[in-house]
Amino acid sequence: MEFKDCTVVITGGNTGIGKEIALAFGMAQANVVVNYIVNPEAAEDVVAHINNFGGKGKAVYGDVTKLEDCNNLVKDTTNEFGKIDIVINNSGITRDNLIVRMKEEDFDSVINVNLKGTWNMCKSVARHMSKNRYGRIINISSVVGIMGNAGQSNYVASKAGIIGLTKSLAKELGSRGVTVNAVAPGFIETKMTEVLPQEVKENYMTQIPLKRFGKPEDIANLCLFLASKKANYITGQVISVNGGMI
Repeated sequence: MEFKDCTVVITGGNTGIGKEIALAFGMAQANVVVNYIVNPEAAEDVVAHINNFGGKGKAVYGDVTKLEDCNNLVKDTTNEFGKIDIVINNSGITRDNLIVRMKEEDFDSVINVNLKGTWNMCKSVARHMSKNRYGRIINISSVVGIMGNAGQSNYVASKAGIIGLTKSLAKELGSRGVTVNAVAPGFIETKMTEVLPQEVKENYMTQIPLKRFGKPEDIANLCLFLASKKANYITGQVISVNGGMI
């Protein structure tokens, strides 16, 4: 899969799954914009690795909950690299609790980052990609957005919303040569799953036929494929990477 001279923007690209995706595109010698809102040192570290791999990296601050920041991210990227070929909407947070205990601000913050942030970035880049008559938008959803999960009503709602957004935008942008797909990771080895109690991890493991959690590179590999020309006729799809959990 050839990505040399392609430009990819990855929101939340400095840690976890986003970092692994950024490194994968860097190894493919793409131009990679690593968006972050906290921990700029981690973003610069990812950029350094991308440059060492032969790609061209750039760290750009931006709060995806603000449409203006997303517009500026698109503007900064096009000023630097001339175009945007691929956007991967990866930014996400959790604020877990049962609904009877969940604070309204915890619901709002998760929806704002995960769902509105994805919508903002899609809106910001849609005109650019439509004008170029080419683009790949890959939205990171979740297995729980498909199956639901107790204690995560805010997170599940945000990830299910991303699936609906993906399917709608695939219909809107398809005639312009822009594909829009979603990736729904299962339980992946990241800081988000590290904090789970051991008994919870073991319970989830019994539901996974492969009997293990996935790795961030499992998600990165699928993103590489969906962003490539090998996926020219794939749009509006939700592809799960969950070890057979559902």
